Amino acid sequence: MTNSKSEKMGKVTTTITITNQIDQTLAERGFIPTKQIRSITLHDVLVDTGATRLCLPKNIILDLGLPLQGEVDVKIATGVQKARIFKMLNLSVEGREGTFNCIELPEGSDPLLGLIPLEDLGLEPDLQNQKLRVLPVEGKDTYLMVL
Repeated sequence: MTNSKSEKMGKVTTTITITNQIDQTLAERGFIPTKQIRSITLHDVLVDTGATRLCLPKNIILDLGLPLQGEVDVKIATGVQKARIFKMLNLSVEGREGTFNCIELPEGSDPLLGLIPLEDLGLEPDLQNQKLRVLPVEGKDTYLMVL
């Protein structure tokens, strides 16, 4: 007997907004109108702590006009392969925001939100409730540490 709750257990998805940070800076300085800032909101993005970075399909990276940072080796299920890494994107998740790079996935792939942006933004997957938990930024329980 299968139960839809147990089938979904452990899968966390979220909504993210990705913005070209160069466009944001140009708009802030008055070089382009704010309506020209390239940005996209993606729903039901899989939170994948097995991925280290934000991973986006090629078509989204092209739509956002993100600049190439270089090429890296990445581990995948079948071994190691080359992947391109892009920079200068602003990521907004659960009211938290930061600047990150991303790894390119083949066109049509599902985006993945990996461990580094999660940790940097103070977010952690709550597998039981299938959502992201927002960690405190103030007080003795802050997730930010300088040791």
